[in-house]
Amino acid sequence: MRQSIACKAVTVFMLGAASFMINLPQSPSAFAEVQDKVYVQPERPDIPGLVVSPTDPLQKLTARSAIVIDAATGQVLYERDINARRYPASTTKMMTLIVALEHGKLDDIVTVGKNAEGVEGSTLWLVQGDKIPLGELLAGMMMHSGNDATVAVAEHIAGSVPAFVEMMNEKATEIGAYNTHFVNPNGLPDEKHYTTAFDLAKIAAYGYSLPHFEEIVSTQETIYDWVKDPAKKLRNENQMLWLYRGANGVKTGYTEAAGRCLVSAARRDGMQLVAVVLDSYYMWNDSIALLDYGFHNVQPRTLVKKGEVVTKVDVVDGRHGELELIAAESLVVAEKNGESTKVEKKVEMPQNVTAPIKKGDVIGKVVCYYDGKCQGSINLLAAQDVEYYSFWDNLLNYLRDFWKGLF
Repeated sequence: MRQSIACKAVTVFMLGAASFMINLPQSPSAFAEVQDKVYVQPERPDIPGLVVSPTDPLQKLTARSAIVIDAATGQVLYERDINARRYPASTTKMMTLIVALEHGKLDDIVTVGKNAEGVEGSTLWLVQGDKIPLGELLAGMMMHSGNDATVAVAEHIAGSVPAFVEMMNEKATEIGAYNTHFVNPNGLPDEKHYTTAFDLAKIAAYGYSLPHFEEIVSTQETIYDWVKDPAKKLRNENQMLWLYRGANGVKTGYTEAAGRCLVSAARRDGMQLVAVVLDSYYMWNDSIALLDYGFHNVQPRTLVKKGEVVTKVDVVDGRHGELELIAAESLVVAEKNGESTKVEKKVEMPQNVTAPIKKGDVIGKVVCYYDGKCQGSINLLAAQDVEYYSFWDNLLNYLRDFWKGLF
């Protein structure tokens, strides 16, 4: 299957190359400095069953379903048939990653079981008995779309694939992806395994709120000792990481039933946008057009700056009675040009904390609410260490000072 997918991907790339030339940068630092390119979208071919509204601003888009949103607010910037149920293919692995990040530790050692070895479709060539750190396995799963890795991860986290899939569906409901239902952790075709463009955008946006999600889905290349290839190298299949300035994710997908699918993402001027195309003829071109459209029609609005002192919290049993909390990251929302986004920020934190506290400890968070719904958030960190200092320490010091005063 991987050979078939690769051949079709090459065909799509060749067709797209006829419309624009691409110079790929060689490293993350290089692509971060590349100037914006103007890509000329190819004419939309005759696609059976595809009906495009005359008012659609992206007439050349070839995807049957497409969307671009602001990850911080969930605001929809462009949409086409976003609630139609479709097969997600390997974009499913975004949810596998999310559940694994929330229930596992990156330095956990995963022992590959017999059920993971030989899973159909794209593979990392895992064999029973392999012992791999969870973080590396998740990176390989997202970069090389390893279906075998999803089974190994599922069994490590939940004990079995069915139990893990149940966790995936519970998380989808929690995120608000109500038109999504998973049957497996990899996206292999099944009539009961479906989602929508809108739901995938919500899932990806949620992912960016988690530690390590962006790090994993934006990695271009890496080397792991356990990779069976002599070069030990894995290269991300998501070409958007090279094609688009600011690209930082997220996942490709393809099956005969699903067609070409891509969830892409990029951050510019602090704004994090997420784009989704399902059953797309030119998925790279479509994704570039979506992100371009999104960025060209919005402007950044900073709610909180990284390192800013947002609030203070009372400390119990500490040398300091109060602790400043600073923003771990900037919280920037995308406002449509000429419009004022209905955004509210709220601080969520405990009434007090108990010493000892280490600088950088997560104490609370700032949550972004859009139209009354909780959307993006950033963590609030302790600005300094606070040592433990109890009532008895105070009493002991008082008695010591009193005793010295007598002599």
